[in-house]
Amino acid sequence: MLLVNEIAPRVHNSGHWTRDACVCSQFENHIRAIAGWPLGSVSRHSDAVMTNLIGEEAEDWQALAGENNCCVTLYGKREIRPGRKMGHVTRLQPLTKAPC
Repeated sequence: MLLVNEIAPRVHNSGHWTRDACVCSQFENHIRAIAGWPLGSVSRHSDAVMTNLIGEEAEDWQALAGENNCCVTLYGKREIRPGRKMGHVTRLQPLTKAPC
C-alpha cells in the first residue's frame, strides 16, 4: 500500500525569469512534459535580472511597468504585509554573450 500526503510537481520560483527571457519557459515545458508533448527550446533570447517585490514595493507596479524592458508579474495576493513576496519584476537586456 502506498500513502501519499501531498504531491506538488512544479517548477521552481527561482526560474520565473524564463517566462520573459527564454523562447520556451520552464512553465510551458513543465506542461508540455506532463501532456507528453515535445519540449520547447530553452534558449535564452535576453539577459534577465529578476527582483522580488516584497511588501509595499508592489504598490509601485505602475511605475515599474512603465520602464523600458521591464516585465511586471503580480501574484494576486490581496493583502500586503511586510516581508511578503507580492510579485517580481524581470528586467531584460540584449544578450552580452551567446547562450549556452
